[in-house]
Amino acid sequence: MDKSAVILVTGAAGFIGSCTVGYLNRRGYENIIIVDDFTGDEKRPNYVDKKVIARVERDELFNWLHNPSTIGPVAIDFVFHLGARTDTTEFDYSVHEKLNVEYSKKIWNFCAEKSISLIYASSAATYGNGELGYRDDHELVESLKPLNPYGVSKNEFDKWALQQTEQPPFWSGLKFFNVYGPNEYHKGRMASVVFHSFNQISKTGRVRLFRSHNPAYKDGEQLRDFIFVDDVMNIMFWMMEAMGNGQWESNKNGIYNVGTGRARTFNDLASAIFSSMDMEARIEYIDTPADIRDKYQYFTEANMNKLRQAGYDQIFFSLEEGVKQYVKNFLVSHKYY
Repeated sequence: MDKSAVILVTGAAGFIGSCTVGYLNRRGYENIIIVDDFTGDEKRPNYVDKKVIARVERDELFNWLHNPSTIGPVAIDFVFHLGARTDTTEFDYSVHEKLNVEYSKKIWNFCAEKSISLIYASSAATYGNGELGYRDDHELVESLKPLNPYGVSKNEFDKWALQQTEQPPFWSGLKFFNVYGPNEYHKGRMASVVFHSFNQISKTGRVRLFRSHNPAYKDGEQLRDFIFVDDVMNIMFWMMEAMGNGQWESNKNGIYNVGTGRARTFNDLASAIFSSMDMEARIEYIDTPADIRDKYQYFTEANMNKLRQAGYDQIFFSLEEGVKQYVKNFLVSHKYY
């Protein structure tokens, strides 16, 4: 895609959204419109130094698209819709429905009407406890049973998108697995285990992991598909370029897993963090909070065959290498992506 392309990124003050803008800047893209709730300064470091042409409040976006007075009429070439309410402990579904379903439908319809290619964020939370596996097959979407309102909202939009006859010319919905990396400091409880563990180790010299409440798993042996945010950026950029230069046929449109395809234990993760900090591992186990215990996933592992078949051939960061990059290049130095 030409470097002069105008790219709109929602959720641009958040974790993956701000990393996307930073990644695009480094690739030479500066005609970027960022969208988010910019009230308050909590997430300001994620976007204040990015090169963009407009900053639009989330609730004003659709009015702005029809009257972008700050920069004049502009033709948008591509949309990354990464904004969402991602709190899995928010059990008021109306919150998720408004931001994750209805808002996403407006984004989709705008892209379909204007013939703009779209990449949007779905989630591995749609898979629930994994009883149907972790294959990104479209025929499974209707049968998935997410464990929380966040996962339900993401799956509801996936279902809706697959039913639409009016579509963006090229599109993909990305089911992010356990993404970790810089710019997530503001997420509180929802930040990655890497972030929380690093801070715990820095303060106490040890890390606390959730105890297993499932007899099939030992403490700390719960498994997740952890993926470094740089891999997520590489996948999204590869898709955008393919969609922009004619290498993405419409029959590739659809939903894709974004993981590594290899589940690792939380014990492995903790060991990698200690190693990156040049410390000996000291791990303690605590009870999983009661409010999420019955909704806790003990195993996730992305089936990545579909993405590979679509043409993506880059090698993923290993857990050890991704954690090392995050710890040494960002957490220790307090740098942003």
